[in-house]
Amino acid sequence: MSAETFLADFHHVATIGATPASGVDRQAATAEDKQTRDWFAGFAADHGWEVRVDGIGNMFALLEWTPGAPYVLIGSHLDSQPLGGRFDGAYGVIAGLHAAERVDLRVAEALQAGADAPRHNLAVVNWFNEEGGRFAPSIMGSSVFAGLMDESRMLAVKDLAGTTVAEALEAIGYLGTDARPEVAGYAEIHIEQGRILEREGLALGAVDYSWYTQKLDIEVLGEQSHTGATAMADRHDALVAASKVVLLVHDVTGKFEEEALVSSVGQLTLEPNSPIVVARRVHLVADLRSASPEIVRQARASLLEDIAAIAREHDIRINVNDFDIRDIQYYPEDGLELTEKVAANLGLGIRRIRTMAGHDSVAMNRIVPTVMMFIPSVDGVSHCEREFTTDADMVAGLDALSGVAWEMVNGALIGAESAEHDAGVLASGPAVSGAVAAGAGAR
Repeated sequence: MSAETFLADFHHVATIGATPASGVDRQAATAEDKQTRDWFAGFAADHGWEVRVDGIGNMFALLEWTPGAPYVLIGSHLDSQPLGGRFDGAYGVIAGLHAAERVDLRVAEALQAGADAPRHNLAVVNWFNEEGGRFAPSIMGSSVFAGLMDESRMLAVKDLAGTTVAEALEAIGYLGTDARPEVAGYAEIHIEQGRILEREGLALGAVDYSWYTQKLDIEVLGEQSHTGATAMADRHDALVAASKVVLLVHDVTGKFEEEALVSSVGQLTLEPNSPIVVARRVHLVADLRSASPEIVRQARASLLEDIAAIAREHDIRINVNDFDIRDIQYYPEDGLELTEKVAANLGLGIRRIRTMAGHDSVAMNRIVPTVMMFIPSVDGVSHCEREFTTDADMVAGLDALSGVAWEMVNGALIGAESAEHDAGVLASGPAVSGAVAAGAGAR
């Protein structure tokens, strides 16, 4: 129940998959991920809570006070990026477990005093493969739960070594078959992964909307040849062309106002990846994000035109496919007001804030009233070992999550869900749209 116990648990979990530079490497369904999952299950068992694992590897710790009532779900994810930070995701799960412990004690005290049982039950979740570092796309577990991704297709997704999601989960003992809990609402707390709260000296952010996201799956197809024996004029080097594509993705942001668009290529693989062979194939993923869907669409159109020119220049083929398109999501006004009320009661400074990154809450907000909260990130650094948030800020966030969870199990936000929630959430874009092929025929 104490802040000290929470911090001890947090710092213990940070030793699982720890890296020399104070980060963690716990990619989805690895041995290190299994260790954190075992810890989660052990925490729940020690408290007498039921544990379920569903068909995509999501874990749930269930607290039931009102038989048959749906659950308020709180939590985040325990998997990390390669050489990632120890706060991203894991903080939200561990805070969720400790918030549930606090709410459980408060419910017991209220029942003993003669109060009615809460309107809703409570569950803590550890979502599978939020990061997407090993298996793409990201936000997989919560998206399957929300019906946004097909479970069988996601189980068949392979990592770079050819291992499927199903095989990886089965290997660590977490390919479950349990029923998913009926959910009435969702709350998540996370590090900001930006500098706004730190700069303004605020303890808490209430997330009001998410940015529009568009990813491009790009395949550059050249011709394999000898690096020493092939004349330069006779080469169809996929890697040279791909390097120009990477620069295009970076430079496209300069066509818009500063900070209106962010873009990157974070993953690139090449074949045959030999030091004496000209690359025949390069696969990369481009990520475009903005608060304006129109800016993303303009950037995409610009990239397609320029990529086609590169394909013609190098006499190769470049295939571009849209995937993982996420429309802007607006979080319920009642949830923002609830978070602000809890923060005021705790004496915490708070502001409304948008999220540029994707989170499990973005998927859950499509199906139930959802609250998303941020705590400060030092220097705004994330997805690297230098990621850091102070103990004091983590404890303040735990207090806020505990307050929000208590209010939600007693009917706050959920009773007024619907018209306002449905109106605030934009419809999902297509998971995959058409392909664009440029340049010469495939070799």
